[in-house]
Amino acid sequence: MVLKLAANGIETSDDWIVERTGIRARHFADDGVLCSDLAVEAARKALESAGRQASEIDLIIVATSTPDMVFPSTACILQNKLGAAGGAAFDVQAVCCGFVYALSIADAMIQTGAATRALIVGAEVFSHILDFTDRTTCVLFGDGAGAVVLEASETPGILASDLHADGKHVGILCVPGHVNGGKITGDPLLKMDGQAVFKLAVGVLEDAARSALAKANLTDADIDWLIPHQANIRIMQSTARKLKLSMDKVVVTVDQHGNTSAASIPLALDSAVRSGQVKPGQTLLLEGVGGGFTWGAVLLKL
Repeated sequence: MVLKLAANGIETSDDWIVERTGIRARHFADDGVLCSDLAVEAARKALESAGRQASEIDLIIVATSTPDMVFPSTACILQNKLGAAGGAAFDVQAVCCGFVYALSIADAMIQTGAATRALIVGAEVFSHILDFTDRTTCVLFGDGAGAVVLEASETPGILASDLHADGKHVGILCVPGHVNGGKITGDPLLKMDGQAVFKLAVGVLEDAARSALAKANLTDADIDWLIPHQANIRIMQSTARKLKLSMDKVVVTVDQHGNTSAASIPLALDSAVRSGQVKPGQTLLLEGVGGGFTWGAVLLKL
């Protein structure tokens, strides 16, 4: 997949962006490249890493806020592109927390016997919904996709999860537009109250992490790696401090691709595994926050 580095398009500077966010680069999909196009590339790499064929997958969940179309789901489109028809396929819309939600749902379905092997994808083309006259948002977000394969096992991999939402915060991070009668009603571009998001995110991320740890009868000291949603380095640093974790135990890739919403956690996980940072047998804490307002954490052993 050919990607191009995002251009500024507004009056700002690299120093201004890096200081406030930790972001040094973002990538935008070429014109005509859709969410499912990014998703299928990530899915194929995940299947290859897992040593599985698409035909062995009986559940596909795509976490995205930028689907190919209103319906059908991007998961169904992805299923067709993979040639993996027959199993359940649907999208999860929890914005930047979408991958955490999707992973938790897949785990629950596997535990109940509703699925045996799941493909979970986080994929976004946020460049489609950015206002390039608003530097408070357009310098933050990029496009990307990441995926994992989750399957039934005698040894639990997902140790605990903790999911939440509070709809009264809808307005602090949203795209307040929709299609009506063939026309766009409202504003189809992303809007965000950055300060409100920051304040809320720091508190709820700590709460979700501690709740997940308590459910698994573990403590902060048991975390080998924190892999948070890659939104802003300051949020990640604050969360690490609250959990008494050194930043040496936090996987940080926000500098490489910016905020890719539902794709950011699987992208960070993939980077950490491929670089050798994260190793089999280690305990990982994945957590994210997103519009809705949604938040959650998943504790797992790789």
